[in-house]
Amino acid sequence: MSTTPSDRHVILHHAPQTRSFGTLALLLELDADHELHVLNMKAGEQRQPAYLAINPMGKVPAIGHLGALVTEQAAICIYLGDLYADRGLAPQIGDPLRGPYLRWLVFYGSCFEPALIDKAQKHAPAPPSTSPYGDFDTMLNTLTQQLSQGPWLLGERFTVADMLWGTALRWTTQFGLVPATPLIQAYIDRVMARPSLARAEAIDAQLLAAQAS
Repeated sequence: MSTTPSDRHVILHHAPQTRSFGTLALLLELDADHELHVLNMKAGEQRQPAYLAINPMGKVPAIGHLGALVTEQAAICIYLGDLYADRGLAPQIGDPLRGPYLRWLVFYGSCFEPALIDKAQKHAPAPPSTSPYGDFDTMLNTLTQQLSQGPWLLGERFTVADMLWGTALRWTTQFGLVPATPLIQAYIDRVMARPSLARAEAIDAQLLAAQAS
């Protein structure tokens, strides 16, 4: 991390062993100028007034940049990919992949997560006309059909979207919420093989050890 903040300096509000792991890995993948504001979830710091003043939802990840707060994983991915557009991991306006790129980032929050929560809580499927994702199987089939065009979500091009989906599928398969089919597991393995993920895991291990001591 740079010791001299730049106009692209980002603060990541982060807790180890949470979904903000993906944002940490993304910052490392982008070689972004960043610093960590680390929260101890077991101590309940995410529910204390100091952090609720930053993010009233009491969730991580959240990022700060030039006084602006960005929450929600898909929004953070879009923001960071564009902030560091020169890294080439975010198709820009005019690129034919820009639309599909945005589609799959938004699909994560609008379809994947609602379907996942409904399945985990054993909710009966809602009528298709009232459900944002139809049903879990349709959602997952839509995703896996896209992954089958791999090696990456958008085919031959690795993007920020793969950082989101690779880490999300990793934890959802680990908890048995998504089936670890050969197609899905191979995709997870490709994403997790990137050096930025190993660096993020090492950082999280250090943070966990520090919080436990």
